[in-house]
Amino acid sequence: MNDDKPVPDRRRKHPVHGVRVPPAASEPPIVYVTVCTRGRQPWLAAEKPHDLLRDLWSNGDRWRVGRYVLMPDHLHVFAAWIDPATSLEAWVRFWKTQFRKQVGDDACRWQSGHWDTRMRNAAAHAQKWSYVEANPIRAGLVQHAGDWPFWGVLNDLS
Repeated sequence: MNDDKPVPDRRRKHPVHGVRVPPAASEPPIVYVTVCTRGRQPWLAAEKPHDLLRDLWSNGDRWRVGRYVLMPDHLHVFAAWIDPATSLEAWVRFWKTQFRKQVGDDACRWQSGHWDTRMRNAAAHAQKWSYVEANPIRAGLVQHAGDWPFWGVLNDLS
């Protein structure tokens, strides 16, 4: 009898990407995405990056952005697709590239890749939003979430 159990591969540093949707789904899934700045440099929580990202996300025709929070070195965004032919990976790559071309500052670079999690239900979405909304408080940047200027809602994804 062999008692050897498979050992999990702990080498993986990035999640497996891909939004899988059951064929009977009537609404596009909401996906929670985290993207970091390269080297976790704290340039993101500023007016110019905030305005540029809002413009890129608002003018996009492949994915809809709902709530988001920009922190100094990363962002959290909730998104849902408009065009299922455009993968989440392609969409993130697109707006990161457009941002880089338009920002006009070589210091404003993104880390490669992103982290994503599909929100399976309204409760999971609400729980994750509570966590994201409190990020500026936990980081000691503000005392109340509403005081943080680098957040918003572009579309109702409920």
